Amino acid sequence: MSAISLSKNLGDLISVSKNETEADLVLANARVINVFNGEIERGNVAVRNGWIAGIGDYTRAATVIDLAGKYLAPGFIDGHVHLESSLLDVGEYARAVVPRGTLGIVTDLHEIANVSGIAGLRYVLEGARYLPLDVFLMAPSCVPATHLESSGARLDAADIRRILRWRQCIGLGEMMNYPGVLYRDTSVLQKLDSAQGRVIDGHSPGLNGYPLNAYIAAGIRSDHESVTVTEAHAKLSRGMYVMIREGSTEKNLAALLPLVTDKTYRRCLFVVDDRTCVDLLQDGDIDAVLRKAVRLGLDPVRAIQMVTINPAEYFRLAGLGAVAPGYCANLVVLDNLAEMRIDQVFFRGKLVAAQGKASFVTGKKRSQHLRNTVRTGPLTLDSLLFVHRLPVPLIEVVPGQIITRRRFVTPKMVAGAIVPDIERDILKLVVAERHHATGNIGVGLVSGFGLQKGALASTVSHDSHNIIAVGTDDVSLLAAIREVSKLGGGLVAAAGQDILATLPLPVAGLLSDRSLEDTVARLSGLENVAARLGSRLPSPFSVLSFLALPVIPELRLTDLGMVDVNEFKLIP
Repeated sequence: MSAISLSKNLGDLISVSKNETEADLVLANARVINVFNGEIERGNVAVRNGWIAGIGDYTRAATVIDLAGKYLAPGFIDGHVHLESSLLDVGEYARAVVPRGTLGIVTDLHEIANVSGIAGLRYVLEGARYLPLDVFLMAPSCVPATHLESSGARLDAADIRRILRWRQCIGLGEMMNYPGVLYRDTSVLQKLDSAQGRVIDGHSPGLNGYPLNAYIAAGIRSDHESVTVTEAHAKLSRGMYVMIREGSTEKNLAALLPLVTDKTYRRCLFVVDDRTCVDLLQDGDIDAVLRKAVRLGLDPVRAIQMVTINPAEYFRLAGLGAVAPGYCANLVVLDNLAEMRIDQVFFRGKLVAAQGKASFVTGKKRSQHLRNTVRTGPLTLDSLLFVHRLPVPLIEVVPGQIITRRRFVTPKMVAGAIVPDIERDILKLVVAERHHATGNIGVGLVSGFGLQKGALASTVSHDSHNIIAVGTDDVSLLAAIREVSKLGGGLVAAAGQDILATLPLPVAGLLSDRSLEDTVARLSGLENVAARLGSRLPSPFSVLSFLALPVIPELRLTDLGMVDVNEFKLIP
């Protein structure tokens, strides 16, 4: 749904605003967060037909709720999120985030698009139609993200022009193929050209100087990939909005918060990008980011501005982002600003969650659409053999980040083949193409997982979502990969031939068809198993999911082989 398409009876609204006729709802004795001047004011808020009529001494309404001095803020807007990373279908995703105050998300859905193309976009948007959550689509600009991997679908410039005409679409999603911009790739420029005059999101890790100028000159106006204040400040000073990201594996808030000052805060947004269902249920969504920002010293009202009026103005979401006359009544009631503890949530003036529990239904059971998307070529132990000239490039996981470091190592060898070296935390990483049964398999080395035995495998591997697996031995790796394929997509932990735990993700190999609580229980169980196998990472499957993403420096592995991201080419 979209606030900008919600009908407004102006005459009726004006009559309520003038206190001539009764409102549908009055939220009385509120401490209203004013995102325009940064102040907190006391008053009663009148709502009519889903719109805010005014703030004042309103008392006449069909329903009056006394907030008894609690804080009233606009509904939170997550300006950059891939809801697929929650592993939840959109209805269960809404159950997770709406009680946390998130009433609007901006997403390009490029995860499901890389598997199923336009059909994937329509699947999610159709599922969101009757939910109390605004889903604003950014046309996915990079399907596939690069030519260095095999995806399940391809969206060309003509497809992007078509999607940009959809009512739910508000702009062009993150342009991850920044080398394509800089080297003036024809197809990339055609997509950018089709979106001129619309909001265009960026993705430019590490760019500076002339390359950054060139990237921004193409009309790209935001970035969520900064990891240092210096990088973020350079982008902001050249006209970009800086999205400060705090997800399950991408934790940039503490490093970037010093960027937020009286001079810069209106150009800054908080986003989560990727957040697991476990974190959503146990820690929160954007509300968790707000809590951390306040704990680190940011003024609570300023923090709220960065997830309400700032994204609303950047994305041109008229009628959202403020508690003010003529604005949509997407509202959050907070007990406490220090802890950002949410008491009630209103969508279009209707109560949709209270005390952390959703009070809406997620709709009927979804169809069997987008199932059976895992198609692999023949897989044997011989498929996993790894031979490479010395020294061998190794992907080093960076804790708390999705960037990696490139190292060269002299690996352990057996009968001329490279094998894992558990004592040195050098494990085998495998990516198997799963869309077209080509038989493509990339094999490499990774450090940072700490596994002492067994293997983990997943069909969640940004952005093309081929099967990715990490393990200590080939038998465990092959068992995990085969089980993922048998499930039709999902997450698996194995040791030898034994399958220890699974989480089926039958929808495009990305989304669960189970409830929020059941999906969280299964994922938590998998992470506990991974810990027993020796993993030192709090979210090993989340970390694993990014190791095939060839648009994040420095080194990645795809089904086509090892990728030097800085050089944007396969390593022979």
